[in-house]
Amino acid sequence: MQNKKIRTLLVDDEPLALKGLNLRLNSFEDIEIVGTASNGREAIKKIRAEKPDLVFLDIQMPGLDGFDVVKALANEQLPIIIFATAFDKYAIQAFETHASDYLLKPIDEERLEKTIIKVREQIAEHIAIEQNARLIDLIRSLDSPPEIELSEILTADDISNKKQFESHFNIKDRGEITLVDVNTIEWIDAAGDYMCLHTSDKTHILRETMKNMDKRLDPEIFKRIHRSTIVNINMIEKLQHAPGGKYIITLKNGSELQASRNYREALSQFL
Repeated sequence: MQNKKIRTLLVDDEPLALKGLNLRLNSFEDIEIVGTASNGREAIKKIRAEKPDLVFLDIQMPGLDGFDVVKALANEQLPIIIFATAFDKYAIQAFETHASDYLLKPIDEERLEKTIIKVREQIAEHIAIEQNARLIDLIRSLDSPPEIELSEILTADDISNKKQFESHFNIKDRGEITLVDVNTIEWIDAAGDYMCLHTSDKTHILRETMKNMDKRLDPEIFKRIHRSTIVNINMIEKLQHAPGGKYIITLKNGSELQASRNYREALSQFL
């Protein structure tokens, strides 16, 4: 059976760069170039119109740059983004956005091949997400949707009265998947559209919203203490009053977190 074509859009303000990347991608049978764009505004328009699976996006462009394009589409269904740039210093910022990968110009053929392999794996993993998205769309189209958490519908084999919370998180990083036991998580804080899961020996990065994270964790163990912070109450050593009705939480590892007065009720069992 022939592999599904990966519909791909190329964005670069340099015509020679577009032509060169187009030629290199022609060697991949499952890559289908559906269009090109030479600036950020054109890229946004074509991403919305073509809905590609994959976008090679130049960072340095006049007017709207590559990061601006991603920001403009942040509330929409984003394709897989591969950033390309001539400057290595943009790597960290690229990965802090929705970038799947990062290519340094001039693009090395071996590096490009590894990137395409990674894209194929990600698309295969997103099959279930696409199916879930259709289900969400269906439920949202109903005048009176059922009063049940969507996460229960999407993750449970059958719907029961007891909600199942996460026992571990799958952290994907450069082709590797690390299983993080939720009981080892000491606290979680938000960094944009990413969650930083702090354990005793490492901080893991997960793309997720704070709202969804609240739903995925057992509220008897993980308490929201700030707009951008969740703490594992089993890791709390002591609480101290702070000005303005706030609290300083000291964890068993010595880390200190600030609890907002708006989330005082979450700490009621300690007060």
